[in-house]
Amino acid sequence: MTTDITEYLAEAAAVPRLAVSRVGVTGHRSIPASVLPLVRSALRRQFSRTDVELEALSCLAAGADQLFADIALAHGVPVTAVIPGMDYEAHLDDAEAQAAYRRILRSCTARVDLPRQPTHEQAYFAAGRWVVDHCDHLIAVWDGRPARGPGGTGDVVAYARRRGVPVTVLWQTGVRRD
Repeated sequence: MTTDITEYLAEAAAVPRLAVSRVGVTGHRSIPASVLPLVRSALRRQFSRTDVELEALSCLAAGADQLFADIALAHGVPVTAVIPGMDYEAHLDDAEAQAAYRRILRSCTARVDLPRQPTHEQAYFAAGRWVVDHCDHLIAVWDGRPARGPGGTGDVVAYARRRGVPVTVLWQTGVRRD
């Protein structure tokens, strides 16, 4: 059956366009084993959505950031790496975290290198604020406790809430991080 070009264009115009939603992450470097299944499952559901085109924003730190980026990439979601303004790779937890950082970074579709900051804490918080300022939704792999240092997960979540960015917390009730 042949379709008239006018009919084709009218049908194409009637198909709703998928919006792009930028999803950012903040979270702990150490996630207890009992919490990991819940976090993985929730992230897989997030990145399996078909109603919207997604983009992921992550600093690629060990723990939550790398897990988030890996699951996004496994679902074909483009990842933007947000690199804190410091000698970042050298300050990742260990050789395994550094190797994962380099592996994920090679798969990212974009990279944002932030300006150098006077301290590591300021660099981490600046990166967290950048993610919040550029996302539509923040996922926090967070135990709900205050940040252990300036710019930690609790500070980034508080910043997002002050800015009105929706936050989804992924954690198992009653479990504390190390």
